Amino acid sequence: MPKVWGPYGNDINTDLLFAGKYTYLGSKPADIIPRLLEDLDAEFALNVQTGDILVAGWNFGCGSSRNQPAVGFKALGMTVIAKSFSRIFYRAAINLGLLLIACPEAVDAYTPGARVDVDIEQSQVRINGVDYQFPPLDPYVQDIVRAGGLIEAIRAKRTAAQATS
Repeated sequence: MPKVWGPYGNDINTDLLFAGKYTYLGSKPADIIPRLLEDLDAEFALNVQTGDILVAGWNFGCGSSRNQPAVGFKALGMTVIAKSFSRIFYRAAINLGLLLIACPEAVDAYTPGARVDVDIEQSQVRINGVDYQFPPLDPYVQDIVRAGGLIEAIRAKRTAAQATS
């Protein structure tokens, strides 16, 4: 069962997710993951595991257009459930294939220690057995996430088109 991190509050900016002082120290997941959430939750980088879930409030990822947080979360295979996302973070995360779910009701229902499951096909977040609906992800966005990112999705479509021609 994945660990759930949070709930973190509103307006969690990219500097809290990955401090600006590290921006030029490297862009690979191994450079990023040990510094994720360093100024927000000191336990996160020490204990996060592949497949964990992060829960947060409104406007998650606001601030700069720094991609490192999305790169780190993606490399960890995380899902981020928030009340809302900043547009620039949302676009960068989707382009990388990071699954983001906007579901205010699920965030409000979450309490530390609750079991959280996500069903993309049913557009549901289940918290302790109670389902919360979120708007279905656009099929194109689902394709990007399933492919592992925008570049991979484009390559897959190109390969499929070449195979049929």
